[in-house]
Amino acid sequence: MSQLATPRVFIVDDDDSVRGALARLLRASGYQVECFDSPQAFLERADLVSLPACLVLDLQMPGMTGLEVQRKLDQQLPIVFLTGHGDMNSGVEAMKGGALDFLPKPVCEAELLAAVERALKRACIESRRRHERAEIEERMSHLTRREREVMELVVTGRLNKQVASDLGAAEKTIKIHRARVMEKMKARSIVELVQLVAKAGVCQTDEE
Repeated sequence: MSQLATPRVFIVDDDDSVRGALARLLRASGYQVECFDSPQAFLERADLVSLPACLVLDLQMPGMTGLEVQRKLDQQLPIVFLTGHGDMNSGVEAMKGGALDFLPKPVCEAELLAAVERALKRACIESRRRHERAEIEERMSHLTRREREVMELVVTGRLNKQVASDLGAAEKTIKIHRARVMEKMKARSIVELVQLVAKAGVCQTDEE
């Protein structure tokens, strides 16, 4: 799989002058920037979370507020809010919704750049996690149903003999399935297999 894409900053603001000024500042600081004059135009963009990115979002816009955009995204992107007339309640709601910062307009350039840097750092971490999970899930897709059953029992710490008893199979057969699981999952040890399964978050790894 290819390396992760270059981080990007999305700007959503209905004010042309503000949007232009923000774009110039961020581009001058080396960021890739995409601008949108409305929340609707932004939300129609395909694959918003397929690359590491953050969103610089105006709070009050015609048709849809920044808080409504935040709720639609459901924390899929780190958000830096900008507002010329925000109130305490809006700020609290934004931060509870996962926003990284809530900055007043006119925004201090240094504060905005610092906020964007923090947001993109988080975005890159989350993007790597999605990338890693997709890779693990791709490996899992090659497991047969029986191999999947064996794996889900093995990662709980059960021995071959116990797995064989649980599945009504011969211990020798379980050993063969287990070896195939390790090969297909590219795991060098049971500990590594447990870590892979935990990262994918697709089956239980602890005893009930």
